[in-house]
Amino acid sequence: METDVCIVGGGPAGLVLGLLLARGGVRVVVCEKHDDFLRDFRGDTVHPSTLDLLADLGLEKEFDQLPARTVTQLSVDLPDGVWPLADLSRLRNPHPFLAMVPQWDLLEMLAGDAARCPTFTLRRSTEVTDVIRENGVVKGVRTAEHGEIRARLTVAADGRHSTVRRALNLRPRDFGAPMDVAWFRLPRRDSDGDGLTAHFGAGRILITIDRGDYWQIAFVLPKDSYQQLVAAGLPAFRASIADLIPAFGDRVDEITDWDQVKILTVKVDRLERWHGPGVLLIGDAAHAMSPIGGVGINLAVQDAVAAARILLQPLREHRLSSNVLAEVQRRRTFPTAGTQLFQRLAQAGVIRPTLSGGRPVTAPFPLRLLRRFPALQVLPARLIGIGLRPERFTP
Repeated sequence: METDVCIVGGGPAGLVLGLLLARGGVRVVVCEKHDDFLRDFRGDTVHPSTLDLLADLGLEKEFDQLPARTVTQLSVDLPDGVWPLADLSRLRNPHPFLAMVPQWDLLEMLAGDAARCPTFTLRRSTEVTDVIRENGVVKGVRTAEHGEIRARLTVAADGRHSTVRRALNLRPRDFGAPMDVAWFRLPRRDSDGDGLTAHFGAGRILITIDRGDYWQIAFVLPKDSYQQLVAAGLPAFRASIADLIPAFGDRVDEITDWDQVKILTVKVDRLERWHGPGVLLIGDAAHAMSPIGGVGINLAVQDAVAAARILLQPLREHRLSSNVLAEVQRRRTFPTAGTQLFQRLAQAGVIRPTLSGGRPVTAPFPLRLLRRFPALQVLPARLIGIGLRPERFTP
């Protein structure tokens, strides 16, 4: 099979890039190793920057049909009280809120719209095993199911465990992370309240995300300590949850098996070089993000939008070059590095001290300032919801 662009990975970045290029008349093949998008506890937070893009693409009405909860207020529950962190309703933006949408629904919507383009092909159940290299230039990929797919450009959008990155022997700079995250869910009662809140206690952090009839919960634990958590047993795990959030004491017994808990190994890393002859890496394949702020999906989508805008005309005119690929990295380095810096500061100043199990963390000066002057809550709202360099797409 031959195409103009082969995209490895049918996640948000891969499908957005494929959709935008296909709308521009470029032949695109997206390889997705699974036969569907149904993976639990994937990132489901769609931020204002991504909502703006969907509106630009004429997909707002379709998106509005998806099951969603909207969040405007982000807060932090500390031993000395609940403190406001960000107020997205203060954003001067067409979509001043976060939308919590199952990622599989979002991906099916994107794939369905892209399928209307005659130059777009989504290959499900297609696992990429290696890249094709000729004279040092990547010429496509090899797959387990369909043999070779040859392309003028191969784009790796296959996540932090990227097959393409491994095949090219690219090693990112690892900035480290003090935590991993165990995801699970519990039923939600109307009396619980709503929104998204981070709950801090000595040695523990729980993040509760309102998903309508249930809470999606992140149990933040010290790095590489999941096996210790399992060894301590489910009763201890349930007791730890109820101790930090007493309102959940009436339902923690619904966690009956460790299979209900999914572990995310947190990484914060970044490639020094995101491209090579015939190949480009975007999203987590180029820079793995911490779950802090829930910005990973949205940063990856912004990579895809910038890449599509920069690559479209050179692909049409058959003048793709290393300079063009480097332009994508130059465009996206500042927002990536800046966001990772913010995440690393939060890890060092808040996450690590809390998980060390020492004195409970109380509200630092910035949180106290945000409560005293609510108008300032627009600043973290903009950083989280829109980002350092939002991208728009005009064909």
